Amino acid sequence: MLHRVYFSLGANLGNREQTLGRAIEWLAKLVGPVERQSSYHETAPWGFSSPHPFLNAAVCCSTTLTPRQVLCVTQKIELLLGRRQKSTDGSYHDRPIDIDILLYDDLCIDEPDLKIPHPLMHEREFVMKPLNEIR
Repeated sequence: MLHRVYFSLGANLGNREQTLGRAIEWLAKLVGPVERQSSYHETAPWGFSSPHPFLNAAVCCSTTLTPRQVLCVTQKIELLLGRRQKSTDGSYHDRPIDIDILLYDDLCIDEPDLKIPHPLMHEREFVMKPLNEIR
């Protein structure tokens, strides 16, 4: 059965546009076909100070993977693209790539390491603007 999953992507280190493009290619390869992709949006860091602005986008893929499998794939892609540290307890920092699962069909999941819909997405214009562009 095919499911629809929406992602938020962000990068503020290195060649941000190239990194987002590679992340989207990996999502297409490992999660499933990209049905829709937003334009890129440059935004200031959220939740921390940095001289490095973010480039953000949203992507919708169709997939046969479970939400847990999708999470594992996104974490693998982040590692492949150079991310070595995850944000914890509201402590954010610069990063080469960040991939968040926003929505997976109409599912609601509330587990310690997997929350769908993403609990903070409505507070973040850098997430909602690209997401609304493709929904």
